[in-house]
Amino acid sequence: MAILTVSRLYGSGGSEVAARAARALGWTLLDNDVVDTVAARLGLTTAEVQAREERLPSLVERLTSAMAMGSQEWMTPLAASRKPTDERLIEVTRHVVEEAIARGPVVVVGRGAQAMLAERADALHVFCYASRKALIERSMKRDGITAEAATKLVDDTNRHREQWVRMHWDREWRAHENYDLSINTERLGIDAAAELVVQAAREQFALGAALS
Repeated sequence: MAILTVSRLYGSGGSEVAARAARALGWTLLDNDVVDTVAARLGLTTAEVQAREERLPSLVERLTSAMAMGSQEWMTPLAASRKPTDERLIEVTRHVVEEAIARGPVVVVGRGAQAMLAERADALHVFCYASRKALIERSMKRDGITAEAATKLVDDTNRHREQWVRMHWDREWRAHENYDLSINTERLGIDAAAELVVQAAREQFALGAALS
């Protein structure tokens, strides 16, 4: 099997790189549609899953989860009506990803896929990054928000992703040694970055140029 994971700093354009690479390779792209599938299986809305994934739980959520795992005698109504835990969310996400992998080559964007699939020999892991200034500028343009709002969005999102991977897989999300290929999208641009990913995938999986 052939698997390509694309981790990305928010604002780096990594999702666009992944989409273009998937089209060029003719592979299935797993990005936001994963959220829809996970939401359906957990009985949540897409918005609820988006709010939960790649971020650490709040104190109230941690207490609720801990209480729900304890004795029924002291479980509160809050605990009884709890939402699925992070572990359950990750478990269902893993199943969705593995089902897609079983159907053929895939490009998986974010969602801890690099850490989740780190032990697989048939996976090529890519990390897309750029300077903080470039991340903020891209967010301003794409999200249509002010510089102040973009700065907060970029910093908060990337911090949450980093903490999520560290907490659940004990890995450093930004560490380049955890990836096979790290790409500076600020310097290369989206098109050239995607071409580089496609070239690396073809060489890694001996695909040749037939899939272009």
